[in-house]
Amino acid sequence: QLQLVESGGGLVQPGGSLRLSCAASGSTSNYYAIAWFRQAPGKEREGVSILNIIDRNTYYADSVLGRFTISRDNAKNTVYLQMNSLEPEDTAVYYCAAGLGGWVAHWYDVWGQGTQVTVSS
Repeated sequence: QLQLVESGGGLVQPGGSLRLSCAASGSTSNYYAIAWFRQAPGKEREGVSILNIIDRNTYYADSVLGRFTISRDNAKNTVYLQMNSLEPEDTAVYYCAAGLGGWVAHWYDVWGQGTQVTVSS
């Protein structure tokens, strides 16, 4: 059974960078996509970036386009989210998930425990 574990969150100043990791134990072959979602206090969980496992295409929410990059290291079975030019509005708990793909959270079956990202001076 696939398990996902996120790491790399923390406190960073506006304009700074962080790289989140999503380590997978088990096969992702039954899934079409790995995605990063985030949830800020009082807000709904929103999709940030998607990596299509089949064709390796990547997708980004408008709010992070040009600042965030999703990538995968197959040898390490790990998906990364490189986050640059961070803004206070990026503060949230970040989750990685595996599933069918798309921007809707309930299309994803496997979730990590989340990692907190706080952008503040």
